[in-house]
Amino acid sequence: MTRKVQLGFETDCVTIPVADILPVRVLGKSTKSSRKYTQIAASIREIGLVEPPVVARNAEAGGSWLLLDGHVRIEVLKDLGHDQVECLVSTDDEAFTYNKRVSRIAPVQEHRMILKAIERGVPEEKIAAALDLEPQSIRRKVRLLDGICAEAVAFLKDKACELLPNVWTVSGVI
Repeated sequence: MTRKVQLGFETDCVTIPVADILPVRVLGKSTKSSRKYTQIAASIREIGLVEPPVVARNAEAGGSWLLLDGHVRIEVLKDLGHDQVECLVSTDDEAFTYNKRVSRIAPVQEHRMILKAIERGVPEEKIAAALDLEPQSIRRKVRLLDGICAEAVAFLKDKACELLPNVWTVSGVI
């Protein structure tokens, strides 16, 4: 017996008018003043939309789409005057909370991503603007693992912890 696995998403993204996307939840009144909102807005302004919103076809109202994930991104796009957005289309209209399943990036992973961007020629100032940080924060993140032994780095690579200055000794003991 052969079972066919049903895809959770359509294979291609779809460009949709922002006005045709219906949110499945209302954003809080403080959303636009939040750090998350300003970071997403800075990122979109500097480098464009990185992660497409997730939508499902609205069976009740043809031509419209249900927004399953990306409420803040859509709000930022509206505020920036974007008329259309490329979306990932879910094959199920469940209002699954994707963000509850997303692992936040560990500081060591963030460090490596920033280093890779710098190696590719992206200026620290552009990285800082995209992350809505000060350039000195990017420089500090670049130096994050200076003097840390490989064993400690390997231990911390997937840990969501705060890495503060002077926490490690030269030998890398925590």
